[in-house]
Amino acid sequence: MMLMTNSEGSLRGGIRLTGMVKTFCIVALLWVVSAPAQDASQPKANHKYLKAFPKAAGGMSRFVIVLPDKTRGQEGAFKVELIVGRMMDTDGVNQMFLSGKLEPKPLKGWGFTYYQAKLGPVASSLIGVPPGTPSVHKFVQGPSQLIRYNSRIPIVVYVPKGAEVRYRIWSATSDTKKALKN
Repeated sequence: MMLMTNSEGSLRGGIRLTGMVKTFCIVALLWVVSAPAQDASQPKANHKYLKAFPKAAGGMSRFVIVLPDKTRGQEGAFKVELIVGRMMDTDGVNQMFLSGKLEPKPLKGWGFTYYQAKLGPVASSLIGVPPGTPSVHKFVQGPSQLIRYNSRIPIVVYVPKGAEVRYRIWSATSDTKKALKN
């Protein structure tokens, strides 16, 4: 909606805008215009089969990975590593990791697979930390799993609230090596 004013600062129809109302209108207009840009910074996964997967249950979050399209012949040379973890404050010296499991589950009636993570306690190496060492906020990895690349179906992972899912795409070359017969 556009506000049309004349040279005296009043709306057509004889209503005069005060400075405060003008400021409010400008702020409201900027808020409305910037709202779609904020949603764009948090992209939502969009895939035709995504509605087949259930929403996250209480205490869980659903993460979705939509892979770039590849032909069936190309997909055999790729794998996807799913990595579940959590952003945490660490001592910056010790290696930390989350225990847990990442289990594939069948989506009944569809023939698709989704993954469900169960996270356990944090484990750490036992290197002494010098006094005054600042803490480091970083991703602490938990369970991971290497799965086949399939760009026709979204990868859906359910994790406990506060956890997140990252992934890595692995690729193979066309070169193969011959094993020695022994």
